[in-house]
Amino acid sequence: MTLLALPRRWLFVLTILVGSFLLFQVQPMVARMVLPKLGGAPAVWNSAMLVYQALLLAGYAYAHWLGRFTLRRQAVIHLALFIVAALWLPIGITQIAPPAAGQEALWVPLLLLASIGPVFLVVSAQAPLMQRWFAADSRAGDPYYLYAASNLGSFAGLISYPALVEPNLPLATQSWGWTAGYGLLVLLVAASAAARWYARGGEPTDAAVAGEDQRPTWRRQLHWLLIAAVPSGLMLSTTTHLTTDIVAMPLLWVLPLGLYLLSFVIAFSTMHRLTEVFAFIAPTVLLTIGALALLSSGGGSLMVALASLAMLFVVATALHGYLYHLRPAPQHLTLFYLVMSAGGVLGGLFAALLAPLLFDWVYEHPLLTLAAAMLLPLPAILPWDKWLKLKPSSARIVVALLVALAVYGSLRMVDGWTGRLDGAVAGWGMAMLVIGILVIGWRWAYVAVLALLMIGVGGWTTVQESFTGDRVRSYFGVYTVTDYPAQGQRRLAHGTTLHGLQRTDPAHRREATTYYGPKSGVGLALDKSEALAGPNAAVGIVGLGAGTLACYRRPGQQWTIFEIDPVMVDIARDPAKFTFLSDCAGDTPIVIGDARLKIAEQSAGQFDILVIDAFSSDAIPLHLLTKEAIGIYARALKPDGILLIHISNRFFALEPVLAEEARARGWAAAIRLDPGPPDSGIDDLTGSNWVALAATPDRLQQLTGALRPRREAPLDGAWVPLKSRAGFQRWTDDYASTLPVLMWGSLIGKRAE
Repeated sequence: MTLLALPRRWLFVLTILVGSFLLFQVQPMVARMVLPKLGGAPAVWNSAMLVYQALLLAGYAYAHWLGRFTLRRQAVIHLALFIVAALWLPIGITQIAPPAAGQEALWVPLLLLASIGPVFLVVSAQAPLMQRWFAADSRAGDPYYLYAASNLGSFAGLISYPALVEPNLPLATQSWGWTAGYGLLVLLVAASAAARWYARGGEPTDAAVAGEDQRPTWRRQLHWLLIAAVPSGLMLSTTTHLTTDIVAMPLLWVLPLGLYLLSFVIAFSTMHRLTEVFAFIAPTVLLTIGALALLSSGGGSLMVALASLAMLFVVATALHGYLYHLRPAPQHLTLFYLVMSAGGVLGGLFAALLAPLLFDWVYEHPLLTLAAAMLLPLPAILPWDKWLKLKPSSARIVVALLVALAVYGSLRMVDGWTGRLDGAVAGWGMAMLVIGILVIGWRWAYVAVLALLMIGVGGWTTVQESFTGDRVRSYFGVYTVTDYPAQGQRRLAHGTTLHGLQRTDPAHRREATTYYGPKSGVGLALDKSEALAGPNAAVGIVGLGAGTLACYRRPGQQWTIFEIDPVMVDIARDPAKFTFLSDCAGDTPIVIGDARLKIAEQSAGQFDILVIDAFSSDAIPLHLLTKEAIGIYARALKPDGILLIHISNRFFALEPVLAEEARARGWAAAIRLDPGPPDSGIDDLTGSNWVALAATPDRLQQLTGALRPRREAPLDGAWVPLKSRAGFQRWTDDYASTLPVLMWGSLIGKRAE
């Protein structure tokens, strides 16, 4: 009995680590499993995110509910639930009837709940429940630091999946490995229960009777909720802001989430001094980097991206440290975590679901930055009012004058803004930064100066564009149509990435531009479409953009365009914006939805040429390049059909993926490495890489002619062999990893315009 009653801190730490690790392993694993079934529509992943957050909240609520029982009864109920949830193992996707039209929004959460709901719920309860059990022994000490172990386990699970698990294990093996981890967790939970079997558990302790440990007030709980909501929303808004307007970097979403989890590790650990340092520097960091939160033009460098991530980490650590400071007595621990979880859901709902519906730009990012300024502890860095021995009323007058000077400075910055901090704009920015530091002790003034800095550093330009009607937002991104009269161009930008371009001169507006010029792989193929397939050639295009490819259509040809984003369809069909479709292919049917799912619904042997151009910016839709996806394209093609895939990318070398696919199928393949014009800065064309695949070498040669050696490329009209890689593993729905094809050196480069 004495042995079992020992605190056994290591056991509870290990149990929490394993539970949190499994929790952050199952999320990306299930996402990979359902990708081929549901497609890559953002609405699907928003629904999945809500399911995960709702299950996490339910797990915390369940742990809080268990607290009403004695510890022995808690252990019996919890272990019984573990056994029941094991019926859903190994992890897999439940087979349920497909949704009726318009019922997808309900069907996706139902599928995920039916597939992993019970397992996710019982595992998500570990962090608060094990802390409660740990605290049942009066000798155990403060249980809250165990939450640091929980987030450390979450961070390890998050990082290890793309770095170790996904590149090395197929999904079936991952599922059985996770099942083994689940079994280990059950044993650890049973051992933890045994270690506290004789503790008083759910019964109130002597400390609970003390007045200072009474149930937290509703006002205090609301404070917890808001402090938890802001870092959660800021983590998501930072991800969106970076990928939309700073730099399109692969795997970027992992970094904000990882830093968010690490902030908990520091704030809830015994590193109190470090937390105090973060709290001290957070207001200045927020002023310095938060000033960029409204910037939407330029600044697309790795340095700005790193600065934004640094701000998230510092602010999240400071806020979570404040949350830890406000923690209640251990008997209210599960209530504390329940409210925290609800705050996380609230921040996620705002940033991921409400913001895209409410705003035409990523306004949630500056709003959450200002919300952080309203909640942060504000230690006086320079207590000048004390040094000058000013009365509070006199100090407020000085502060008001400083804010008035900041208003003037912001107006001067707006007048001088040219897209970057230079000259007088930089000088006024530094002056306002100093003012912001001086007024840190007065929250209203501090928040006002931060907002004025945002307006001055490009923010006014961002706000003005919201009133022009030229910018629109969907779940897929922010699209802006801009005229450049001096160049005679109209451009479609996805964030700050060029997504389409048309010449405004009526004599040239039908000419293909950017990646689709006459010397590009797709341009060469579509120019030859009549020679390859006759006057009635059937052509499928995946990815609409501004509709640039439409003017390659010839009379009598049957074209079908597949586009996932209805907003993009509206832009391309609006003659006031772009006229490629209205001029050349106004009657072309456009199928809206995930390309893989929609092509699978087409008749077999339908297309002579199928063009896959579905890469938004530098994102890689894995499910469109797997063995099963290529099989869907092959079914939709005629026996002598030609498949064209656009693989231009700054971060991924995708040739080995298609080279291995062609080898496995016995297909012929070639790539057109179009360098673009010599001076791409002033021309309308850009370099591109297009891969052509056909069932036989003779059929491919009708398109490419004789292949040139790669050392002679690029030559006008030349096609060269694909570059293969020894030992490269074919991508399938069960196994695919971007790490082997990631060009690591590109990550340190500057964003291409």
